[in-house]
Amino acid sequence: MKKTIIILSLLILVGCKSKKAQVILPEEPTIEKFALSEVDSNLKNKAYELGKRMLMTCNTSKFKPYDESEATASVINNITEERLSKTCAKYRQRYGTFKDLQLVEIFKNNIERTTIFRYKALYTKKIANKELRVFMNEENKLSSLKTLDWIDLYDNLIIEN
Repeated sequence: MKKTIIILSLLILVGCKSKKAQVILPEEPTIEKFALSEVDSNLKNKAYELGKRMLMTCNTSKFKPYDESEATASVINNITEERLSKTCAKYRQRYGTFKDLQLVEIFKNNIERTTIFRYKALYTKKIANKELRVFMNEENKLSSLKTLDWIDLYDNLIIEN
């Protein structure tokens, strides 16, 4: 009886062997890089102004909140003057006064349907080496802002909001 149960258990295990999942690759690339001249200048200007407005808060201590025509509800709710003032205090101490943004690269995330503008943030202190990513959705609204340490080679294809 025990042998029969063991044999049946083995047969069930062998019969339940899972099939390998078939991976279907998307037809279009997940992340596309655009030449700076390929993207509409109005969209580039809008992304620049929205990103610069946030970083200029560190210099002026006055933040004009984003409205519904410029940004998504999550951005409007998450970027508050209190949060910005905490971040700005750290940034001013480490990097000095914010000067400007320099557009370096533009990417399109085809899965999330966002356009990512990658800016080098320029500060008065020479050690400042920061990046600002401005994410614009299909409606050309600001969907996310992200600051990171600058890296020259952009090989991180996983772009998180």
